[in-house]
Amino acid sequence: MAVTRILISVKTYPTLSKKYDELVCTAGFREDGSWIRIYPIPYRKLQFTDRYKKWQWIEVDVVKNNKDFRKESYRPVDIDTEIVLQDTVGTDNDWQDRKNIVLKNVRYNMDELIEEAQNQSIGTSLAVLKPKEIKDFIWEEEEREWDKDKLAAVYANQQQGSLFEETKATEKIFQVVKKLPYKFSYVFTTEDGKERTLMIEDWEVGELYWNLLKSNGGDELTACQKVKEKYFDWMAKKRDLYFFLGTTQRHHNYAKNPFIIIGAFYPPKIQKDAQLTLF
Repeated sequence: MAVTRILISVKTYPTLSKKYDELVCTAGFREDGSWIRIYPIPYRKLQFTDRYKKWQWIEVDVVKNNKDFRKESYRPVDIDTEIVLQDTVGTDNDWQDRKNIVLKNVRYNMDELIEEAQNQSIGTSLAVLKPKEIKDFIWEEEEREWDKDKLAAVYANQQQGSLFEETKATEKIFQVVKKLPYKFSYVFTTEDGKERTLMIEDWEVGELYWNLLKSNGGDELTACQKVKEKYFDWMAKKRDLYFFLGTTQRHHNYAKNPFIIIGAFYPPKIQKDAQLTLF
């Protein structure tokens, strides 16, 4: 057990859990720039005073998660462990303070990264990747409803009153997050020359979709197109884009490519000083 200081940089879109109702995979950087994953955290059940933001330093008692073999995976000592919120790291000076931590170990070759993940003596499961070329940003339809068994377990937990004190059985105090009806992915290459398509599970892309759906009168196609405008037309073309990659525990040792995109880092491009000419 140790109090660990972590700069939160990743919050994935919530998923349902039969045990905790809803979980968010959280990851970030220690002060030395190394990665750490914190799981499980039922983020939306935290007191508002404990709800950390992205790019905020926190302190929390963590231990190695013995149910997760991935070397970067830790868990709170207790599900009710206090999370101490500290200062946030802003975007002044072209995001320099963030870059000082995030860009200490940038990867450029996806083949090498996959080999490291599958090598049990290394077992990398979190990384910062700089794509060589972003070719596209696509979306595909997904199942629109959560798994019925998991959803039933969530409501059963609430009716039993095991998670909420003084709650009537008919009241659903915890509002289950809506399932995203689309999967969003980047198509890109790295130094190995291979074209890959990786899903992005960042909370921000889901939140953006729902906001755009609402502001465009429920038009799903327009909402998806506008998500692409931000993630491809702006983020990939006009910013200096990096991917935060993470493996899934289920596929880490078996998939040809166990990584998904769990976040994006997109500081401004640094413009080289224009050379003065006489013409």
